[in-house]
Amino acid sequence: MAGSTPFRKRRFRKSGDPAETQVASMDPETAPGASGGSASAAIAIPSDTAPAVPSETDPDEGSRLRSGARRMQAVKNGVRKGGESVRDAAQYVTDRIIENAPRVPVRDLATLRAQFPGLGPEQLAEKLVSGACAATSTVGAGIGAAAMLPVPPAMPAELAAEITAVAAIELKLIAELHEVYGRRPQGGVKERSLAYLTAWTEERGVDLTKPTTLNAALGGQMKRELRQQIMKRMFRSLPNLMPFMVGAAVGAVMNRRDTRKLAEKVRGDLRRRAVDWAALSALPPLERPVQPLPEATRIALEASDPSAHG
Repeated sequence: MAGSTPFRKRRFRKSGDPAETQVASMDPETAPGASGGSASAAIAIPSDTAPAVPSETDPDEGSRLRSGARRMQAVKNGVRKGGESVRDAAQYVTDRIIENAPRVPVRDLATLRAQFPGLGPEQLAEKLVSGACAATSTVGAGIGAAAMLPVPPAMPAELAAEITAVAAIELKLIAELHEVYGRRPQGGVKERSLAYLTAWTEERGVDLTKPTTLNAALGGQMKRELRQQIMKRMFRSLPNLMPFMVGAAVGAVMNRRDTRKLAEKVRGDLRRRAVDWAALSALPPLERPVQPLPEATRIALEASDPSAHG
């Protein structure tokens, strides 16, 4: 037996398998699991073919696979349902904004100049922008504070209410900026409100050379663009729902920033085509909306009155 040991060492060394070399070089008396047997007994079963010892703590492989498949299917279902919920929510908000647009009260240029005497176009426009930013900031803070309440099912409704209120504030701002820069669109309340809705969706001033008709404004493409804009707003507003008042601070800052960004785009567009007040022909006063806005949206709009902010 002693004579065969060098032969086995040379054979394992030639094979170059570290595992076999290690087994061959073990002392039969001290090798793990040895009980005084011979070295040949220690290597009788190769290590890579040794039967696995079942563990009482490890789950069954088939059970793990089935559990993983169930989790994956649950994730897929959640993603599908979540996507459907987002689309449904966006469609709902789109319909509410279109419905509210003709009901947003707009002050004409004469009213604005009487309310803020001595201000030129740029100073008056800045007053309007500051008031709208303060109002949307307040709305964002309110939704963030509501996220502290233990009512998760209400969160989609809170988010829809925020976007609807912010849209009304920004639509009012866009309409009054058009008054300040002498760019009132043609038509009645519905035509003008849909023109402003298009400007809000595309983040630009109304092109008076391309009047918006009701049929075109309510067409599929316009609704798709509006829905896409609303979905972007929804995803941007998700941090507003963070708990512990963090959402309130985030909502206030983000809404103020987004309203200011929108206002600067529209002002820049209108400023390039502005009509001097002295050159403006007398325009009829703007008619008041027939239907009032929902109470929550009306309260948010009242907060956008710059006269309330000095």
